[in-house]
Amino acid sequence: MGSEMNYAVVYERAKKNWAAYVPDLPGCTSAGWTLDECQRNVIEAVEIHLEAMRQAGEPIPQPETEVGRVEVKAA
Repeated sequence: MGSEMNYAVVYERAKKNWAAYVPDLPGCTSAGWTLDECQRNVIEAVEIHLEAMRQAGEPIPQPETEVGRVEVKAA
């Protein structure tokens, strides 16, 4: 089996659910009713996305996106 890759995932809360996207894998998205469900679903989405890329003979992108948070004053 290949080596593990660690892709950044962005989670966004919507009115009734959560959505996720993987910046280094354009088009790779997922959703879930809860954050926990969304986190589980996006793992499957990444695996499926990478398998489709392999089958199409496309190169697998290396994870390059970094995520973080900044603290600012609200007022």
